[in-house]
Amino acid sequence: MQYYSTRNKKDKFTFEQVFLNALAADGGLYIPESIPVWSQETIENMKDLSFQELSFEIFKVFTGSTFENEELASIINHSYSTFKIQEVVKSKVVDGISCVELFHGPTLAFKDVAMQVLGNMYQNLLSKSKNKMNLVTATSGDTGAAAIDALKSKPYLNIFVLHPEHKVSETQRRLMTSVADSNVFNIAIQGTFDDCQYLVKEMFNDTEFRNKIQMSGVNSINWARIVAQIVYYFYIYLKQSVFKRMIVSVPTGNFGDVYAGYVAKKMGLPIEKLIIASNHNNLLENCIATGLYKPSTVKPSISPSMDIQVASNFERIVFDICEHNDLRVKQLMQDLKEKKQFQLSDIELSNLQKYFLACSVSEEETKNTIAELHRSFNVILDPHSAIGFYALKKLVSLDNNYSYFCLETAHPCKFPDAIHDAIQMDPPVPNFVKEIFAKKEKFVVLKNDLDSLKKYIILKAS
Repeated sequence: MQYYSTRNKKDKFTFEQVFLNALAADGGLYIPESIPVWSQETIENMKDLSFQELSFEIFKVFTGSTFENEELASIINHSYSTFKIQEVVKSKVVDGISCVELFHGPTLAFKDVAMQVLGNMYQNLLSKSKNKMNLVTATSGDTGAAAIDALKSKPYLNIFVLHPEHKVSETQRRLMTSVADSNVFNIAIQGTFDDCQYLVKEMFNDTEFRNKIQMSGVNSINWARIVAQIVYYFYIYLKQSVFKRMIVSVPTGNFGDVYAGYVAKKMGLPIEKLIIASNHNNLLENCIATGLYKPSTVKPSISPSMDIQVASNFERIVFDICEHNDLRVKQLMQDLKEKKQFQLSDIELSNLQKYFLACSVSEEETKNTIAELHRSFNVILDPHSAIGFYALKKLVSLDNNYSYFCLETAHPCKFPDAIHDAIQMDPPVPNFVKEIFAKKEKFVVLKNDLDSLKKYIILKAS
């Protein structure tokens, strides 16, 4: 399988190139030249596969000849051996909705599902070439912790994680900053997550700097992240007692998790609609309603992983709804850079609305949802998952024709203040999380300044 950039279809790349580069040199995102389509029979014949076996089948499609079959299977099995449950993910039914627990990895967030695989893929490829790479990523809380856990102590790799100072939960921060491994560098940026994301993109776009430090990235812009996330869409479908078409609500900020569901649909999975659930930072809801993509000022919330006004992965869906017109995508992205917004055409907007519903949820609605689910079902959802649950209930009337899923993206213990505010009690905390609060934190605080950041990374990467 070959890949190209959303902004240039002429140049082709292998999976290994796409994986190691993360972001295309032209600033675009890598996508496959074509997405394979599986028949319903093929899909249903996979119903008895374990999560690990299903991961192998899906990754094999997208990785081509990058790994031998034995290598790929070993990478996957090793990656998921760190999870707290053998099945990797599991579901519980709450008021007619299957809440999919994606937080059983080492940092209690859905990012672990992909990041553990990426960490071992890097280790496999770099141990062959003996090349050293510096991975740079921005995080709104969960990506950073997952990346650090997956990459700590690995030879040939340094990991630099940018998080917005004072804008992640304390648990999220400590899961990152309590890691003392010498190849881990935590950087608190005096700004927002969007600032962190901008800094990372600017470094990627600086070819000289990028080459100098052998830079790569593990944000959801990395196609391998998307592939890993496709797996659990298939998995939850196949674990149904009766196969029904799916409606899935996805709490999202950067659009990567939603896009993975979209790719699963393109591959043949019978997903009727994907619900984009967000907090009051409703960039995507507005875009799906009007076609206008116009970032504004980030408003802090009790769901900080959604405090985003630039959804990096949205460019991938824009490429599709523009009918693979790379020149049109390039123009829209140029409009975003110069005019701070872009406008989809009527046809493009109609294409977008075929696949997605969107809903933004207020702070009060989020807290009320957490409280009601705890009161009625003795279930505690983290604020992001509660947003997903509320959005599904608001937008869809449940009946027996479909199966309804809400992705639980994080363990509630990562957001204790929000939980306590909603139900006047603290969520249960696993022992290993309690232990991180006794550890010394290791991080630096830097201004929101590209030159200062580059100097710091060059110093530490050498």
